[in-house]
Amino acid sequence: MSKNEQVLLLEPPNELRFRGPFTDVVTANLTLTNPTMSRVCFKVKTTAPKRYCVRPNSGLLEPGKAVSVAVMLQPFDYDPNEKNKHKFMVQTMIAPDGKIENQEALWKDAPAEKLMDSKLKCVFEMPVDMNNANNEEITKQVISDRQTLPKANPADPVGEYRKLAEECKRLQSEKSQLREENSQLRTDNNKMKEETVRLRKVAVSDTVSSTPASSALSVKSASPISNIPPIVLAIVALILGLILGKVLL
Repeated sequence: MSKNEQVLLLEPPNELRFRGPFTDVVTANLTLTNPTMSRVCFKVKTTAPKRYCVRPNSGLLEPGKAVSVAVMLQPFDYDPNEKNKHKFMVQTMIAPDGKIENQEALWKDAPAEKLMDSKLKCVFEMPVDMNNANNEEITKQVISDRQTLPKANPADPVGEYRKLAEECKRLQSEKSQLREENSQLRTDNNKMKEETVRLRKVAVSDTVSSTPASSALSVKSASPISNIPPIVLAIVALILGLILGKVLL
């Protein structure tokens, strides 16, 4: 049995492109146009219904009219190595005359020979990552530095490309060297901070340990006489006075 040719015009006709990054909803628009003189019922299906939201996903298209279908891809963790097999199918049929009460019932009872369909594949475009951004910066730097390079012979484009490649490698090498120096400076700074903290701890420890020794030294250096009660000193002075008095008499 030959397949019926699709009567609607699809734009884009073969694929839906979704441009990253995919951290938020990404929308691709599909336009359906009815160039015929008949009303056409349409329905949009997908192989991954949990990953997409389609508005509208079905409807009735009047003769000469068009409708824009928004296909919304839900956020997900993008992996460029993952093969994408998502597909969409636009299924159509010529609508019967008169008022259509229930489109679902109409699709359910429609004979297969009256159905038409078109398939579209989904394409995920690579989001711009940091490597590409760095490459763009390097390219800009190379272009800005071209004036400082010796002018190459216009008849020797290979030599020109070779010099540009060498300059690009030099800039990348300088960039790596600057990163290493920055990392070393951070390491030295952390070591200096640790050494400063250690010296402070040692200074505080020495101060605490030296305080009792000073107190003990001051006690030991005190005169023994200061420890004799005053009354004893008075008695001793009296006895010495009596002895001196007898000696003098």
